[in-house]
Amino acid sequence: MREQGSHRRADLDAVLAAGFLCHLGVVVDGTPMVVPTAYGVEGDRLYLHGSVAGRSLVRAPEATVCVTVTHVDGLVLARSVFEHGVNYRCAMVYGVPRLVTDPEEKLRGLRVLTEQSAPGQWEYARKPSRKELAATALLVLDLTEASVKTRSGPPDDGDSEDAALGLWAGVLPVVTAFGEPVTDPALPEGFAPPAHIASRAGRAAGK
Repeated sequence: MREQGSHRRADLDAVLAAGFLCHLGVVVDGTPMVVPTAYGVEGDRLYLHGSVAGRSLVRAPEATVCVTVTHVDGLVLARSVFEHGVNYRCAMVYGVPRLVTDPEEKLRGLRVLTEQSAPGQWEYARKPSRKELAATALLVLDLTEASVKTRSGPPDDGDSEDAALGLWAGVLPVVTAFGEPVTDPALPEGFAPPAHIASRAGRAAGK
């Protein structure tokens, strides 16, 4: 539906900022593959993470890919099944990604990935070793070609003939939130999570 689309950069930024997991669509040996992977955004660049063993990530720089980020905000339950739907926010980014090989840029990209999902974790945890960097593939994709689609609000059949059926209709919200941190059992008893992790408990992803 054209009215649900947007090419505003602010809308794209908002959808990408609210998540950290995307789906990378790429054709490998003539077969389409869609792979979930972590991402991070810095300016006009979107970084994608994976192991060098991942065929899709290694082959991706050779062709156009589609990266999709979707957030589900609610089920739209109408009076008729035909009018049922989903409230959502979705961004699709197209382009030919570049494989990051420069060690400094790779470190910067991995920092962006880490901070996208857990702000403060890059400075808290150990940085990647040379061996770990060599075992990690990092792609960067320009945000020049992208589109956004969203749907919000109540069902569309409130002024239809079905409104006389006397059936409940509305939206069942979907909220994704972080729970209380679960400490690694290998840690000593009473080892508390750092403040930047503990503070996220109960907060919605992307907030």
